[in-house]
Amino acid sequence: MSSDSSSLQSAAVIQEAVQSLRSGGLVAFPTETVYGLGADAKNPEA
Repeated sequence: MSSDSSSLQSAAVIQEAVQSLRSGGLVAFPTETVYGLGADAKNPEA
């Protein structure tokens, strides 16, 4: 797999996370030690 393909896949995953956050959803993301959860704190549906 080329790095261009990886970049496109990463961009697609980021866009999916943004859409989820905008619609009041949650996203999970890895850190160095544990997984974190993210949400839009200003969205009452979150």
